[in-house]
Amino acid sequence: MFAVVRTGGKQYRVAAGDKIAVEKLAGEAGEKITLADVLLAGEDGAVTDASKVTVSAEIIAQAKSEKVIVFKKRRRHNYRRKNGHRQQMTLLRILAVGGVEKKAAAAKTEAAPVAAADETAAPAKKAPAKKAAAAKAE
Repeated sequence: MFAVVRTGGKQYRVAAGDKIAVEKLAGEAGEKITLADVLLAGEDGAVTDASKVTVSAEIIAQAKSEKVIVFKKRRRHNYRRKNGHRQQMTLLRILAVGGVEKKAAAAKTEAAPVAAADETAAPAKKAPAKKAAAAKAE
């Protein structure tokens, strides 16, 4: 099962066992957190109700991303500025994407006998055949 979650203004497609780097979240290494903002969930191409899905993750580490160099220059004005920036980030291991799995399996088993009973009780009626258009006699 997979889910698309939003955190830090970005969206990530995650499944159980994935490791992702997101914008800094509060917590220490080893803590378990729940990613609440689930946008989409599904399994093998079938989309399920995302409001019932929860994504649990474990914080692996708090780290910094790679350095980004910011260089400003104005020609012929003797103006040069060089700065560096390293964004704070959190490394997460996705433990489970769930909350719907057991309910979806139960719903499939309940829905199958009902559908079979409907087909046997009332056979499908055929649509009346269309009349051929009359040819004009000229």
